[in-house]
Amino acid sequence: MFKTVRNAFKIKDIRNRLLFTFIALIIVRLGSALPVPGVNQDYFSLWMSQRFGDGMGFLDMLTGGSFSQMSIFALNISPYITSSIIMQLLTIAIPKLEELQKDGETGRKKIAEISRYLTIGLAIVESVAMTIGFGGSGILQGGLTFTNVVVITASFTAGSAFLMWLGERITEKGVGNGISIILLINIISGLPSDIHNLFTQFVFNGKGVVSGVIGAVLIVAVIVLTVVLIILLQDAQRKIAVQYAKKVQGRKMVGGQSSFIPLKVNTAGVIPVIFAVSLMQFPIIISSFFSVYPERAYFWPKVLYFLNQSSWFDLKDGAFKYTLGVLVYIALILFFAYFYTSITFNPIEVANNMKKQGGFIPGIRPGKPTTEYLNKVLNYIIFIGAIGLTIVALIPLVFGGLFNARVSFGGTSLIIVVGVVLETMKQIDSQMLVRHYKGFLND
Repeated sequence: MFKTVRNAFKIKDIRNRLLFTFIALIIVRLGSALPVPGVNQDYFSLWMSQRFGDGMGFLDMLTGGSFSQMSIFALNISPYITSSIIMQLLTIAIPKLEELQKDGETGRKKIAEISRYLTIGLAIVESVAMTIGFGGSGILQGGLTFTNVVVITASFTAGSAFLMWLGERITEKGVGNGISIILLINIISGLPSDIHNLFTQFVFNGKGVVSGVIGAVLIVAVIVLTVVLIILLQDAQRKIAVQYAKKVQGRKMVGGQSSFIPLKVNTAGVIPVIFAVSLMQFPIIISSFFSVYPERAYFWPKVLYFLNQSSWFDLKDGAFKYTLGVLVYIALILFFAYFYTSITFNPIEVANNMKKQGGFIPGIRPGKPTTEYLNKVLNYIIFIGAIGLTIVALIPLVFGGLFNARVSFGGTSLIIVVGVVLETMKQIDSQMLVRHYKGFLND
């Protein structure tokens, strides 16, 4: 692998792309530490840890710590991700957008342009909501004034817009998908401190040699097991054989070849987990805006403990009952796995395209029987993929709850990291193969 990296830097084009990506990521990390005018960063970090605990950990992880520091990149690429998901949903609901999507490169550029405007709109709305929501807690220097709202909103929106632009430049002039790579660097920026905290807690915290070795082995085993499961989940697919009938075109006989439809087991990727976590954290965030905290209540705000992942699998003081929230979590993952796949893969369209091209699945008649068969197979593998996704997402939560190992990364972040790394490696490998070099995947 090191030889491959060395060969990659020998090629000017790939070397320039790697250096451009590296410099862009340095800019991302520098911007994550640049404070927003009018916000007391130290007070906000303390206030958030006291009020939210780990309830905002997922958002802070996606922003690379920018949110807890209230930097200009506090919103990061979250508005862009949200707008992209909204556009995918609207493409199914609005026929005109669906036509644009099928209109080749021109249509895709138009949809991308609409996504940019939607990103700016979402960034403005989120910035105003955050400024007003947090402003009443003494976090703003000078209080909640019109000037503070305008300045902070402009700073957050500009930061999010800049990262969107930078992500597109990485895609164009760097390696891999720019938005995914920015998300990757945000996540891994917190990994060193989390690993250090784990080893400090379970290995170096005044424990004996035997206990320290067991703790170190356990930590490494959990991380390696999770990564291996993610790789298996990302690469697993069901290949459905397709046979094309022979037909005469002019004086030639064409067709007759066989192919396959690759259906990924994890068809929806990490989207179901992101949706599930975001939906469960939404009531926690809203309740805090109105100063409603479960520790001060007797009944309904206690429900927030069931939604907070930091309360799950905790064996202390009868808190294990809050682990029932896992059932809601699993149900949401299953629901969004089926829902998201249903809007990204259309069996009817696939069956019709096969029929037009003279293709058929051996043993299955073209048309409606093919659609029913694809639906049956798809429902089966979606369930398997969703269960695998749930297991991967729960492993760090179980470990963290039982052993009180609270870290910012979890199954969701590891899925994103592994997925982006594998995809980036494939893209670099394809560029290497074009130049007759041995790539990452064959090393």
